Amino acid sequence: MVTTFTRMDESTAEQWAVIGAETAKNQSRVADSILGLLRSLDDVVDGFSTDQLTHCLQTATRAERDGADDELVFASLCHDIGKAISVPNHPAIAAEIIRPYVRDEVYEVIRRHQDFQGQHYYHHFGGDPNMREHYRDAPWFELAARFADDWDQTAFDPDYDTLPLEHFEPLVRAMTATARQRDFPRAKS
Repeated sequence: MVTTFTRMDESTAEQWAVIGAETAKNQSRVADSILGLLRSLDDVVDGFSTDQLTHCLQTATRAERDGADDELVFASLCHDIGKAISVPNHPAIAAEIIRPYVRDEVYEVIRRHQDFQGQHYYHHFGGDPNMREHYRDAPWFELAARFADDWDQTAFDPDYDTLPLEHFEPLVRAMTATARQRDFPRAKS
């Protein structure tokens, strides 16, 4: 069914119920889009020793092998998907894409991961390698440091035993099957 309003200020609750039901029915397209963004990163190398898909897969593999929970593994896999669109603001892009599917601290880790990882390279560009210290009092600080130091900055090894995207696909589908209530209002059934 398709609604007929041409302006939102003329819509009805019944029409929004239709839109909500249709959106829920088509929720699987989120996983398809995320997997597509990840696949597109196999062409993005930008001078690194691995392409960005491999980097994302290695980051997620390291997180999984280190005992991270599903939200962190999912976020580790998706942390650089924003590079498919724009490298300079890729953390914000990736964080917003995964936000409806992860808890707030995981969202913040991904949103700020470049400043945490910058400890390992910002000095090469004349930047402040201590940018992470701006977030020292944040409740997610230690988690962001663990992500950056243990999983992300170490994930450029062409010889690492990296799990394939197919291994993570069920997780991507499970994590994106429903959005958190706080992020997307649902129509009442």
